[in-house]
Amino acid sequence: MQEFGYLAAGLFLPLFPLSIVFNAILGRVGHPLMRSALLVAWPMAGLLVLSALDDDLPSWLVAWALATAALYAFRMLAMRDITRWTGFLASSAWALLWLPASTDVETSQLWLHAAAFSIPLVVVTLLSRNLEQRFGAAYIGLYGGLALSTPRFAGVLVISVLAATATPLFPSFLSMLGVAVAADPAPAIALVLVWFIWSWAGARLLQGLIVGAAEPSPQSDLRPATTWGYAAGLTGLAVAGLILMGSQL
Repeated sequence: MQEFGYLAAGLFLPLFPLSIVFNAILGRVGHPLMRSALLVAWPMAGLLVLSALDDDLPSWLVAWALATAALYAFRMLAMRDITRWTGFLASSAWALLWLPASTDVETSQLWLHAAAFSIPLVVVTLLSRNLEQRFGAAYIGLYGGLALSTPRFAGVLVISVLAATATPLFPSFLSMLGVAVAADPAPAIALVLVWFIWSWAGARLLQGLIVGAAEPSPQSDLRPATTWGYAAGLTGLAVAGLILMGSQL
């Protein structure tokens, strides 16, 4: 029965090939609020399943999780559809939750790790929907020069991608750092490699959208009120990261 519990948890804290289910559902969900709810609720369901398992997690599950995280990190490098890019980053990040779950980390701390990974992805999802409405699709490299044509949108997108790929000052950075420090040397090295690939994929995404010549017919930028709303949310994430950093020093 314990093995069935691991499989159920592996569906929500994605382990390949069970991770295909989440990415298939995310690709079929069109409404941005439903996508956002899925990104928040999916890993929480996995943590609930894990909390019901009494035994210590076997080492082969950690290895499976690291392999899954690396697989989806590499797939992000070749992905042009931003929705699928977001799903691959989510799959990679949530798979890493198996590492702290295999140690004596408290359940509440695992929930914080999951939220730190998921909330920036929600912002990226909402922004990708904005691109779909303006250009008909959200693809990396299909259009560029957003820094010139829509500077407010470009600024919010840059900060959101940095938050999603665990850049310093954001809670996801502290989650990755905490997991790496608590892990054994070999898993920690693998985690850092995955982290590096996230940054590489984030840079490729921004390069394909932000830089370059502006579109011949510039699209309307984010409204100031909407921009301030995004800015407030991202600032709140950064402040939360600073508070958590201060508490850990």
